[in-house]
Amino acid sequence: MPRFYLPDPLHADTIISLPEASAHHAARVLRLSAGDAVTLFDGSGAEWPASISHIDRRAVEVHVHHAVPVERESPLRITLAQGISSGERMDYTLQKAVELGITAIQPIACARSVVKLAGERADKRRSHWQNLVIAACEQCGRNRIPAVAAIAPLTSWLAQPDSTATRLMFAPEADHTLHNLPRPAGPVIMLAGPEGGFAPHEYTAALAAGFIPIRLGPRVLRTETAALAALAALQTLWGDL
Repeated sequence: MPRFYLPDPLHADTIISLPEASAHHAARVLRLSAGDAVTLFDGSGAEWPASISHIDRRAVEVHVHHAVPVERESPLRITLAQGISSGERMDYTLQKAVELGITAIQPIACARSVVKLAGERADKRRSHWQNLVIAACEQCGRNRIPAVAAIAPLTSWLAQPDSTATRLMFAPEADHTLHNLPRPAGPVIMLAGPEGGFAPHEYTAALAAGFIPIRLGPRVLRTETAALAALAALQTLWGDL
């Protein structure tokens, strides 16, 4: 059943208009008709069965029925701090991370990041990533939207205190694997480097900030693969896979 995210709180037995992009998708891509059933969600954790009451090429109105509490979030609270990679690689990583249950996303500017973003370009890219996350939630059935934080330089982000989280970073030559670690008692932060990996001074700074180097098997994984492999492993060991 088609699912659409609404940024404003939903209420039972009301008629609302879908946002422009969602209306276009419903009318022009999915070619839905009046009377068709859809599912709405507003990020609060519930989903709302609804039906299309009016549809044309420019607007779609839906009748909202009632809230159904459906929780599909992982028991693991994982923040992905991802070194910014280029174009489709970053998009792919974030989209699949949402499907694998990530809680929040922190884009990181690293010394070896191929893409350099600042100012208006950084704001536009963050907005693009957040919309991508919303679309992934619509597709995979999640009713809560992981937030994409503002891009932060790695060294300044590492200085932010967080004593409650288990901090992991990926390093091909590390001694530890995920099997060596105890089940996390609280949130987890995963730090993944960009295409070129971490610069030596960044690696040292991450160690000083309490990050545990983790080896993801005997092979070197690409930046768009490492975080997703680790997420799948964490969810298998301690989550909901």
